[in-house]
Amino acid sequence: MFKGQPKGLYALALANTGERFGYYTMLAIFTLFLQAKFGYTEAVTTQIYGIFLAAVYFMPFFGGILADKFGFGKMVTLGIFVMFGGYALLSIPTDAGLGGQVLMFAALALIACGTGLFKGNLQVMVGNLYDDPQYAAKRDNAFSIFYMAINIGAMFAPSMAKWITNYFLAQDGLIYNGSIPALAHSYLELGAEMPAKTLATYQELVSSVGGNLADLTTFSEHYIEKLSSAYNMGFGVACISLVFSYLIYIFGRKTFKHADVTASQQAASGVAHEELTPAQTKSRITALMLVFAVVIFFWMAFHQNGSTMTFFARDYTTSSAEGVTRMGFDIFNLLLVIVGVYSLVGLFQAEKARGKAICTALIAAVAGILYYRYTLTPEVVEILPQEFQQFNPFYVVALTPISVAIFTALANKGKEPSAPRKIGLGMIIAAGGFLILTLGSMGLISPAELKEVGTSNMFVSQNWLMSTYLVLTFAELLLSPMGISFVSKVAPPKYKGMMMGCWFAATAIGNYATSLIGYLWASGMALWMVWSVLIVLCLLSAAFIFSIMKKLENATA
Repeated sequence: MFKGQPKGLYALALANTGERFGYYTMLAIFTLFLQAKFGYTEAVTTQIYGIFLAAVYFMPFFGGILADKFGFGKMVTLGIFVMFGGYALLSIPTDAGLGGQVLMFAALALIACGTGLFKGNLQVMVGNLYDDPQYAAKRDNAFSIFYMAINIGAMFAPSMAKWITNYFLAQDGLIYNGSIPALAHSYLELGAEMPAKTLATYQELVSSVGGNLADLTTFSEHYIEKLSSAYNMGFGVACISLVFSYLIYIFGRKTFKHADVTASQQAASGVAHEELTPAQTKSRITALMLVFAVVIFFWMAFHQNGSTMTFFARDYTTSSAEGVTRMGFDIFNLLLVIVGVYSLVGLFQAEKARGKAICTALIAAVAGILYYRYTLTPEVVEILPQEFQQFNPFYVVALTPISVAIFTALANKGKEPSAPRKIGLGMIIAAGGFLILTLGSMGLISPAELKEVGTSNMFVSQNWLMSTYLVLTFAELLLSPMGISFVSKVAPPKYKGMMMGCWFAATAIGNYATSLIGYLWASGMALWMVWSVLIVLCLLSAAFIFSIMKKLENATA
């Protein structure tokens, strides 16, 4: 997996790891921040979330066009500085009035523009490393490694967000409870006119976190202010992570400098590059556009993790974990599992007895430490809704070597599926992920009913969400790194930046479409039916891509 890869891959991957750590720390608490700070409804929150994600992933289209003209490295560097400005603005505590909202939207605009300059162009340089015939056969594996590095940053982000939130709330003697912000805003708006049953629920929650029942107005204002400030500090983490990302990029530049070259720069220097006929160019672009159309629906479904799936974690999932499940909410335990998985893979791949012995010792050590930590972990562990978002990147990092090993074995036998075929299979598997969540939602009240009563009368096990994230990760590994690799390979040389930007533009449309599910969430539709809509969309997308499979494979042969 790692053997024989160019050094530039690791420098670019680690630079992206730092940036993604900050981004996903911010994203883990973003929708919670919007509702806590400004009192937005789920529909408004998911709309803002969808627009922001759409902007983040659409701006690489323009960033790619600029890079094709001015250079990939220059745009990456500029993007880091623009993103830093956005995260810095977002970390400033403000009031919830118009001024605070304007500053928040300005910060989001800067983050989106900076990401547009950074994200796609960094990945184009990764692809350029593999234009060298020496490394061409390792392209798919390289993007799996690169994607794994992204998710290492994402894996630690929710734990950082949780620690920051709890730490700063504790400074004011407060405890986090996900139901309090919405009820606090409702009380500040309605006061004594708040429905008696909802008011009683709120008073019970206030009492449970040590609040003053004699003055609910003061408590409500205080809790909202301090929770919002804690989230601001979480956004500040992204600024720090970008500094590390920039340092890695600058000091590692010598390893990938040769990949920071556009088609026009190659032509001007007399370096030979691939020439395509107009018909070949059209065929390739058409194939890419068809793939882009399909992935829209995957990202629409997948990025429910930051909106409706986070709401499900907050409103319908048990807030305390027990048994083996509780071990999954400690990031150190997840890190140990990853070490164990990589040691197991190493055991099968090691060619010498010394390597096998080291891997065996690591596996035994991991098992022993995990058992020891199990005995020390409290029988009941309190969890925050954003913590569920660490499972997807954890699964990506843990499963990547297994995925690479499977497809390498298939490739050696000449049976590896093409990238478009992998994408189609990924859509079918994604439908299976939401089927799990559909089954777990049976019998639960709708979000609209929940809003009326204040809290659910029934909570489900964390395992429903954890299992859903696991299956969605299988789908993601078939679709995302393979799709990026496909674009870097198939895109006409003159339009590499633009085509990578189009991949993200398709992702952007899917991200914006997440808000449509947000509307269904608030519409009064039964909870299980919300997830069923996503199942149908994933299956229809899979049927479409398999119906045009021959056309895609012929165009890219």
